[in-house]
Amino acid sequence: MIHTVWPYLAVMLLAAGLFPAVERRFNWRIFNVLPPIVLTYLFVTALAVSGLWRVNNEIRTAQSMLTTHMVPALLFLLMINCDLRAIWRLGPRVLAVFVCATIALFVAFIATFLLYHRWLPGDAWQPLAALSGSWMGGTANMIAVKQAIGMSDHYLAMSLLTDALCYSMWVVVLFSVARLAVGFNRWTKAKSSGDMEVAETPVSGPTTYDSVLLWLGMALAVAALSGWLSGWLPVGSMVSGTTWTILLATAAGLVVAHTPLARFPGAGTISSAMLISVVAVLASQSNFAGIAAAPLYLLCGVTIIAIHAVLLIGFAKLFRFDLYLCGISSLALVGGVAATPVLAASYSRALVPVGVLLALLGYILGTGFGLLVATVMSALAGP
Repeated sequence: MIHTVWPYLAVMLLAAGLFPAVERRFNWRIFNVLPPIVLTYLFVTALAVSGLWRVNNEIRTAQSMLTTHMVPALLFLLMINCDLRAIWRLGPRVLAVFVCATIALFVAFIATFLLYHRWLPGDAWQPLAALSGSWMGGTANMIAVKQAIGMSDHYLAMSLLTDALCYSMWVVVLFSVARLAVGFNRWTKAKSSGDMEVAETPVSGPTTYDSVLLWLGMALAVAALSGWLSGWLPVGSMVSGTTWTILLATAAGLVVAHTPLARFPGAGTISSAMLISVVAVLASQSNFAGIAAAPLYLLCGVTIIAIHAVLLIGFAKLFRFDLYLCGISSLALVGGVAATPVLAASYSRALVPVGVLLALLGYILGTGFGLLVATVMSALAGP
């Protein structure tokens, strides 16, 4: 049994790298349903339940310190490649589809909560709020919302499982409907977006050890500075010091994204490694208590996707949106930057950078969206 910090950290890093390495080497079909980040969470949770380490004061302090500093550092790095000017240059039609998809997703979350709120007493709405952060942005936004609203660690498993399973189902649907584009566009009286052209951001060079060290040092410095500044800002029931820390780190990343420093390589590599490491640390604090309630959250996830799809189709008919942009905008929210370019490429190669930029826009807005959903659900849940 592990009693000290360093062996514990070694296990966290090994667990964080295990499933991504296996996926890269073997590309098993299970990863199409349960991505490495979910398998990492479940694996580390199983290790925690088995009693591999004793959660004493030393390890508990290390867990708290890691999550406090790594989450804002992670969000800072994720923002580096978000070019707001490039997103603006996509034009009003693309942004209009994205806005409508966002509205549809927000209404879907609130409507689903109202449908099932009798079975979600107390703070059981929190996994849905954290899920909304992921489905607007990504797993990092889910973790950020989780930290900001003070959601207990055992709820995170439900958010991750609902995210993975419902997302996988929706990806299959979106890939399958591509052949319906001609008929759909005729019904909505929309022009196809397959011939859009958007310039991609040029790659500055390969990642090197010095760039890794510089980005890592900068990210941790921004996290520390954001934490210090948050102590000077007002707090409330839904806006805590952690919330301010997360928002300040995000804003710092957006500022750096519009400087020449953004072309310096390495931020993406570090953020990917840090993301799955954060999930491993969070999983090490949790267990499978309450996992029997997961079927209810899976039902909520399917309902959210269904309502979102129906509303987005209605917006498409009303505003004459084409199927390609609707699918890309929806997956940019639910799937994030990893899956959206693949879907866009299956529609039209010209739409690949559009998918990337919309997914990055989702990362920017994800935490704020999740906090808004959390605020509404908290008010509807009552005392």
